[in-house]
Amino acid sequence: MKKFVLSMMTMGAMFFATQNVQAQVEEIEEEIETEVEVEQEEFASVDVMELPQAVKDALMTDYNGAVASEAWVKNKGDKKIYKLKLDVKGETEKVYIDQDGKWLEKEDTEETEE
Repeated sequence: MKKFVLSMMTMGAMFFATQNVQAQVEEIEEEIETEVEVEQEEFASVDVMELPQAVKDALMTDYNGAVASEAWVKNKGDKKIYKLKLDVKGETEKVYIDQDGKWLEKEDTEETEE
């Protein structure tokens, strides 16, 4: 009977120990996900008036009548990527463009250099 009780206590202790380890693993995974999100969002605020002329020209050509209310920039290799908050006919849009005036999809701004 003693062996049975000791076996049950040992199994219970192992169960609680594995649950504690699992909780720690989940906590670490959440921290890693948070760090990855922070790394992907390295945009720094810039003055709209300081945007390169190629970006301003593309904005005037492709979004005629739109007004850029906010702008952010991040470096991706040797290129600069701009995120713009536009007011287009009363609606707000966020768009991405490189320093040469080429429009990008959001996914293009998140790729890592290999």
